[in-house]
Amino acid sequence: MAGMQYKHPGGAVKADLAEAFKGGSKLELWHGRWYSVAEAQAPVEARMNPSSRIRSLGSYPFARLDAEVTRLRDAGVDVVDFGVGDPSTPTPEIVREACKRGVDEHAAAGYPSYVGRADYLRAVADWTERRYGVSLDPKREIAATIGSKEAVFHFPEAILELGEVVLVPNPGYPPYVTGTRFAEGEVCPYPLTAANDFLPDLAAIPQEDAARARILWITAPHSPTGRQPSRADLARIVEWAAARDIIVASDEAYSELWFREPAPSVLEVAREGVIVFQSLSKRSCMTGYRVGWVAGDPRLVDLHKKLKTNIDSGVPNFIQDAAIAALGDEVHVEETRAGYAHRKERLRAAFRACGLPDADPDATIYLWQPVPKPFTDEEFSRLMLDPRLGLVVLPGSWMSETVDGENPGRGYVRWALTPPEDQVEEAALRLEEHYSAVLAKALSKRADQKAAP
Repeated sequence: MAGMQYKHPGGAVKADLAEAFKGGSKLELWHGRWYSVAEAQAPVEARMNPSSRIRSLGSYPFARLDAEVTRLRDAGVDVVDFGVGDPSTPTPEIVREACKRGVDEHAAAGYPSYVGRADYLRAVADWTERRYGVSLDPKREIAATIGSKEAVFHFPEAILELGEVVLVPNPGYPPYVTGTRFAEGEVCPYPLTAANDFLPDLAAIPQEDAARARILWITAPHSPTGRQPSRADLARIVEWAAARDIIVASDEAYSELWFREPAPSVLEVAREGVIVFQSLSKRSCMTGYRVGWVAGDPRLVDLHKKLKTNIDSGVPNFIQDAAIAALGDEVHVEETRAGYAHRKERLRAAFRACGLPDADPDATIYLWQPVPKPFTDEEFSRLMLDPRLGLVVLPGSWMSETVDGENPGRGYVRWALTPPEDQVEEAALRLEEHYSAVLAKALSKRADQKAAP
């Protein structure tokens, strides 16, 4: 036993076991650490110490927003929440009915397939061919996911060794970053700015980062900027990545919510070294159903399958029934797209009436609006919370990483086009009626603060 060590709950080495036993101490082993009985009152705190990965997390932006909305509503403010991108449009009846039937039909089905039922995978393959003209092997090139978030978060675990690099869009979806960090990889954000038309500036990625990179995340169309890369843009990205042996991971959850022309998929330009993450959450207003898929290079899909089998379970069979119904119907998608277009144009009209900067995305359900001078994005968000407006918008800097003092989300706010149309109309009317008075009050307050000694 001599030479074996035990640790104080704080983590410091206290003594070796031989000395501990000589002194009559009794020891307890807990998750690889030794604790003395004398320390029995203390280990509760030590045992609850979070991992470095948990400690690396800030508060999730949308959780912060939820708290702010609750505070305002508790204060009696009639809030219109443009903060979180959760559709308020009901899930289509055809989807709900298929789900109801599926509950009874699969009453004794047990655990579902980890990777998806054959008929669901076939429905995804058929939809992909109709939509993009791309033929996929449902057995080898598609796998079901519980929405796209879990797949996005977990994918780096299948690829990365300690310290390997993942290139992520900035601003971008937070799980690109958190998934990389939990897989003990290194995050290298690449900025998406107006100067580059909110497209990846691949030439600006440091050569040393590109040389160590294993994964390049793209979002097509991009959330939150609403920029929709062309097929030529996607081909350029894939070519750049392939030349450096980097996997292209394309998040295409907003592909069906376009405003001018259908969004292309990276699968139209390549299959090798490419994996797409898709979801029915936004396309079919199914955020609560948690169903999607990955598709692409069969080697990458196979890695996803192996990882998923060891992490969680499959999509419930009745949810797969609902998803099959959703994929077989485009009428509800057209109606959803038209609803978002109407909301977008109504807000843009209010912006123009108020003299606010415009925002006209190619796609997605967001407006990435530049904030008016002299405000920061956080200041402008607080301005929108004035009780006369009661509008919740997300500061762009909350969705972006600060690198070398630069945050590409700084100076923007994100409006999610998700409130019902009557609430969007109410918000537009409030802006048109009250924004000038709210602005004047805010500017007067700033002037007073500057004048104060």
